[in-house]
Amino acid sequence: MSPSRRRPRPALLALLGTALLVIGEGPVRAGPPEEPRVLTDIPELGRPGGDLRMLIGRARDTRLLQVYGNARLVAYDRDLRLVPDILRSFEVEDGRVFTFKLRKGHRWSDGHPFTTEDLRFWWEDVALDPKLSPVGPPVRMTVDGEPPRVEVVDELTIRYSWSRPNPFFLPMNAAATPEFVYAPKHYLARFHAKYADRAELERLVKETRSRDWAQLFRRKERMSEFDNPELPTLQPWMLTTAPPAERFVAVRNPYFHRVDAAGQQLPYLDRLVLEVVDSKLIPIKTGAGETDLQARHLYFKDYTFLKESESRSGLRILLWREARGAHLALYPNLNANDPIWRALFRDRRFRLALSLGLDREAISQYLYFGLATPANNTVLPDSPLYSETIGRACLGHDPKEANRLLDELGLRERTKDGLRKLPDGRPLELVVETAGEDSEQIDLLELVRDDWSKLGFKIHSKPSEREVLRNRIFSGDALMTIWFGNENGLVTADMAPWEFAPTSQADQPHWPKWGQHFETKGQAGEPPDIPEAARLLELYHAWRMAPDTAARTAIWSEMLELYAKDCWTIGTVANVLQPVAVRKGLRNVPEEAVWNWEPHAQFGIYRPDTFWLRR
Repeated sequence: MSPSRRRPRPALLALLGTALLVIGEGPVRAGPPEEPRVLTDIPELGRPGGDLRMLIGRARDTRLLQVYGNARLVAYDRDLRLVPDILRSFEVEDGRVFTFKLRKGHRWSDGHPFTTEDLRFWWEDVALDPKLSPVGPPVRMTVDGEPPRVEVVDELTIRYSWSRPNPFFLPMNAAATPEFVYAPKHYLARFHAKYADRAELERLVKETRSRDWAQLFRRKERMSEFDNPELPTLQPWMLTTAPPAERFVAVRNPYFHRVDAAGQQLPYLDRLVLEVVDSKLIPIKTGAGETDLQARHLYFKDYTFLKESESRSGLRILLWREARGAHLALYPNLNANDPIWRALFRDRRFRLALSLGLDREAISQYLYFGLATPANNTVLPDSPLYSETIGRACLGHDPKEANRLLDELGLRERTKDGLRKLPDGRPLELVVETAGEDSEQIDLLELVRDDWSKLGFKIHSKPSEREVLRNRIFSGDALMTIWFGNENGLVTADMAPWEFAPTSQADQPHWPKWGQHFETKGQAGEPPDIPEAARLLELYHAWRMAPDTAARTAIWSEMLELYAKDCWTIGTVANVLQPVAVRKGLRNVPEEAVWNWEPHAQFGIYRPDTFWLRR
């Protein structure tokens, strides 16, 4: 019988493990938990075995192993509903009491039992330890400063409760980059001052040239980075290669908790192999067939070349739609150090003038064959929260109105070259900084430069390494940046509106110090000092306290209208198609899908542990 026609055999679930590993005092049988997660919606049941090659642009992208693995306490299904995953079940009372039940017999990748002790350890000994968490628990773990009450009921049951609702708790566990509320105590305790032998810990600190035990612990615990092969994991594959390296290999986790409907343990694929190459070479190497599954560092401009290469590469080239509020957006830094530029960026008229100066239809034609649509970096028409008022705000190509607004701002004087002058006499000229990881941003900036030059505003582009650029944004030295638009343009009322309020330093380059102030609970950064931005933050907090979906919908509507009309960011176009290269014979990769980081985790929501190679 072919794999696609096998019938479910639940009785086999307890008999899956065959390998024996020696853990602690005796052998432990490898296999899924006694109560595995059974996936009944796999399009085609597969056969285990084989390697999957992918290309990455930097060694740090080993973090994609936990993104694509997408094993979460609770996870999004394809309809963006939250369902138990690592958890056997969860219950929510009044939006404020969360009871989690673990799967009986679940083990870490090294065979050690996964129990509520791993969740207690993270909460009491990591999140609440001032050395490891100087600003306290993650902000989404508190409700108006109130941390949860954490009760370990038994080895498999734990309860988190607040006096008021916490609508962020489940989504933060399901995110593409989740807030891990568990950690392998049996491994990490040896690096923690509370548990470790003092002399041994001092030796390890010295040996690893760490500043202190806390730095050593953090280096060993980097679950989100997925760069420590010694760190046990619950993901479908476990890393075997330590950085630095040019080729990283991850092998099947013998204790992974998911099985298919026939009782076969996942993942199907034996190994994931990540090869580090210059990101600019990834389209060429993909066209040569040097990967089995690739989307990162491929762009719509590569589609024709990749399609023409199908016969020699052995790959099929799919096009998945994107779900960002804008494919790319321009971010004026409202926290810029330069007082003249900061004042201009904070004036809505200036932001609106720049937006009206863009010819988005031309951008679509030149870069995306006319298939992209003008976008203002808010929500897309497929979102239930979309309205024409929101979707059309700050859009339209109207150079005459843009020039009128700039005149109204007092920027009438010009240099002999036709540039407008700033109030202090300098020309209206700045550098738009980029992460320098691809040419698409530079290509788009060329079109933007031509459009804005007609307004008497001159821009230059400057690529920087991503971390260098982030530091310049945080410090206020970078005046304007180009980056991807808001990640999730398909939001629903029950999803947190964090992208539309000043809540993040790293992910919101238009107001990084306001985001830092929020994330550090006021210990760093600056509070929003523009009434409209402060109102967005008020609404964000109101959403947290909203009793039901109807109330959350009303709050979302006000937030979106305010955010859109104030033109905080300058969106370009949306609905850009993402090329996805798939090895012929690689099964269960969807033909049509959404390519998005949050909440889809790019490939993660489509469960790569179910992908398999037909040989």
